Amino acid sequence: MIVQRRAVSAVLAAAALLLTAGCSSDGGQPSGADGGTSASRTAAESSPPGSATEETPPAKGSVEVVRTVATGLRSPWGLAPLPGGGLLVSSRDEATITRVDEETGEKTELGEVPGVSASGEGGLLGIALSPDYASDRMVYAYFTSASDNRIVRMRYDEKEPPGEQLGEPDTVLRGIPKGEIHNGGRIAFGPDKMLYAGTGESGDTGLSQDRESLGGKILRMTPDGEPAPGNPFPDSVVYSYGHRNVQGLAWDDEQRLFASEFGQQTWDELNAIEPGDNYGWPEAEGKGGGSGFHDPLAQWSTDEASPSGAAFAEGSVWMAGLRGERLWRIPLKGTEAAADPQAFLQGEYGRLRTVVPAGGDRLWLMTSNTDGRGDAKEDDDRILELRVT
Repeated sequence: MIVQRRAVSAVLAAAALLLTAGCSSDGGQPSGADGGTSASRTAAESSPPGSATEETPPAKGSVEVVRTVATGLRSPWGLAPLPGGGLLVSSRDEATITRVDEETGEKTELGEVPGVSASGEGGLLGIALSPDYASDRMVYAYFTSASDNRIVRMRYDEKEPPGEQLGEPDTVLRGIPKGEIHNGGRIAFGPDKMLYAGTGESGDTGLSQDRESLGGKILRMTPDGEPAPGNPFPDSVVYSYGHRNVQGLAWDDEQRLFASEFGQQTWDELNAIEPGDNYGWPEAEGKGGGSGFHDPLAQWSTDEASPSGAAFAEGSVWMAGLRGERLWRIPLKGTEAAADPQAFLQGEYGRLRTVVPAGGDRLWLMTSNTDGRGDAKEDDDRILELRVT
């Protein structure tokens, strides 16, 4: 059952409605496999593939590692840049949130998130800042508890001593299925100021096609956890379904949503998300799923990708690969790939978990070698600053 908060103000609902109107496995095995306006049909149709209003990026791009920002992170998962400087990092296994000074690499622990039950692929996963962070100082977190996966929010007070800077968690949404595998976990506020969450089917493939379940979905809700205005299904936070394990969410300059998804043994996917669409799992994996299923815009074998985080910059989606140990560039022409995906950093930094826009042609990239599946080096895990084209 979803515990939803019914105290959403009329002002918030009306504003959100206006905005909406305007506008694989992480190891490759089926039994143990492991970021203004929503990406609505209206937005997608306003700038179709090949539209003269959009500039298609070049077929080939580039990646330069500008510097190593920080080292010595343990099981990092979520990454949220602070508007005044600094990066918040969640630790999956330690259930802590740490602030990293992006200039010096100095780390300050905010505190531990209570109620986290870290096991398998579960634990403290994605984090995001409130769209009103400047006034409310709220940090949102997606985590695995003893009974489910849930989303909470906590006030961050940097005036308190280190380790005591997180307020008590307020539950926004509960009841997302949990498991040793496929917990999803990526959360992000979209251009419409609604909260999106990528979930997994927790190993129970039937949940993905069950629109009453929160597993194997992309969810869209108000900051208080209510079904967002304009959602495709009445009184539901479900935005799209038929997913296996979504861990990457990214919006392009036209406010269209893209999501990366783990396949089973055959195809990992990058999808252009349309509200209400069915993305096929478990009946379909990769392209050619048949009538009624939305095909991915790009696909990879699971040993080349196992994608987690995703970000948009310089006309392309950038997708971090875990098992693939590489960063993928997918140049876009509307909601289609403009050219073949291009791989960078293959094997240089190990497993890549999260990639986040850093403004302009820059990205923050975070590794994932201390999660029990990687080959951790002395300074792992780390955050890198990239310049991309």
